[in-house]
Amino acid sequence: MTAVLCADFVALIIIYYYKCVQQLGLNFSKFLNLFYAASMSSTSSLRLILCTLFFSSLFLRHSLADVGTAAHYGPPFLPTACYGRDASQFPSNNFFGAVGEGLWDNGAACGRQYQVRCISAAARGTCIPGQMIQIKIVDRAQSSVSRPSLAGTTLVLSSKGFQVIANASAPFINVEYQQV
Repeated sequence: MTAVLCADFVALIIIYYYKCVQQLGLNFSKFLNLFYAASMSSTSSLRLILCTLFFSSLFLRHSLADVGTAAHYGPPFLPTACYGRDASQFPSNNFFGAVGEGLWDNGAACGRQYQVRCISAAARGTCIPGQMIQIKIVDRAQSSVSRPSLAGTTLVLSSKGFQVIANASAPFINVEYQQV
């Protein structure tokens, strides 16, 4: 009975780590070879590896988001590169933004939605912990009518959106963002 439970536990760990290794883009066959070699050497080595894997999984944080920089901008916002002078393009909560050249994709970024959170800044205490916003892309940062607080960033957030996740006096922040 104990051997069956141990085998089931090992199988669950292997499945869990397979998914983790896939998300991180690592070579799973190297992981399996290491696991197999350790299991053949002795049971104490196997226990050590299993314990190490289990406890390390408690501290690993898996994320599928990208990291970049964000500045902010204020009015005037029209016309935009995406929708021209159509004022209905802006979400009612005023959480919108422009994208830098890396995300512009010849205009394909228009209308995309991103979840954005501040992860760090030059000045301590700039980020507001636990805050995340969802923005709609309405413009191209390079050609926006209103100039961003810093050129060349990944995202440029509306001032209202920016101040939800960070101190509004900061010219830019480091962000984690993910398309939704």
